[in-house]
Amino acid sequence: MAQKLIFATQNVNKMIEIKQILKELPYEIISMGDAGIDIDVVEDGMTFEENAAKKAREIMEHTGELVLADDSGLEIDFLNKEPGIYSARYLGKDTPYPEKNRIILERLEGVDDESRTARFVCVIAAAFPNGNVLTARGTIEGRIAYDIMGKGGFGYDPIFFVPEYNKTTAEMTSEQKNSISHRGNALRLISKMIEERLSL
Repeated sequence: MAQKLIFATQNVNKMIEIKQILKELPYEIISMGDAGIDIDVVEDGMTFEENAAKKAREIMEHTGELVLADDSGLEIDFLNKEPGIYSARYLGKDTPYPEKNRIILERLEGVDDESRTARFVCVIAAAFPNGNVLTARGTIEGRIAYDIMGKGGFGYDPIFFVPEYNKTTAEMTSEQKNSISHRGNALRLISKMIEERLSL
């Protein structure tokens, strides 16, 4: 029976992506909900790394299992890298993403292509039962679109435009998005780190 790897999230959409990308690891990957864990870790760090590491460490200490946690967000250069580490709580935690996206587009009204640069950032932390914590950062560069486009993905995907593909991440297939996304890049890096530790 495969060892469990708990990913510290309750986000169903995120878990679908995570399981697809980490399918080569020799673990049964489960969410906090699957593991029966209901802990609300306060994300009071000043960086993506601090928040991800804190989440992973607290859940690992509670379960004794290998735990992965992520902190991710959207940085918009014209808005001084807002919403950044506050992406999930931006404009209020209960504000739906279609509303957040609409307000961001309003704030960038009249701003030209060159000034609409943005990136998705994701940091994955792995907390091992021996207390060691590793982190990996992944990014994807793009621009903020002029309209909400696409039905796929979640969060800020419908306004994040990738010029090389001429579409938003919400217009991509899940395979295409996972192959280039910030979360995909970070997960592949942390997966490699875990595999290297397993081979020691």
